[in-house]
Amino acid sequence: MPKTLLISVLLSALLFADDAPKNTPEEAKTLQTVDPIVVTPVVVQPVVVAPVSEEEANNACPQKMQKPQRQMNKPETENYKKIRINVVGQGVAPTMTSSPAQAYALAKRAAIADAYRLMAEKIKGVRIEGSDKIKNMMVMRSEVRTFVDAVIAEAEIIETIFKDGLCEVEMELSIDPKQWRSILASR
Repeated sequence: MPKTLLISVLLSALLFADDAPKNTPEEAKTLQTVDPIVVTPVVVQPVVVAPVSEEEANNACPQKMQKPQRQMNKPETENYKKIRINVVGQGVAPTMTSSPAQAYALAKRAAIADAYRLMAEKIKGVRIEGSDKIKNMMVMRSEVRTFVDAVIAEAEIIETIFKDGLCEVEMELSIDPKQWRSILASR
């Protein structure tokens, strides 16, 4: 086995040797020699940035360049006034309660709900559906339904008045003009 391996290696070497280009002495003179490539390792060191005063920064710049001046614009909130929407909701105290405090609490809750409904009507509008039933040229039944669909957030209760079983709640909502335009666009 070692003899066959040796023979196969020698035959392979001969076959590859025949394929290699043969240089004559004249061609060998024209061949260029290539210098070996030397690789030098590069050490990367971290850069530490320290705060510099404005005077040092100006002295470091030979041309003493002028710095661009910042234009301080007023924030957008100062360019316009907010839109305020005020409503007054009313709620009646029920007569069948266990205490005057419960009557007051229920009347106040009804007044707040009424104020939210009025606020939603002002902001989003009211959808109205109506129908009439007519028989023999006479109105038998007339129906009108109103619908309000809105989300009211950040409304503030300004004042609450309770007098003679009636609770009135004044509510206010401040809206940016951009928000108001988007609300009107979605109607």
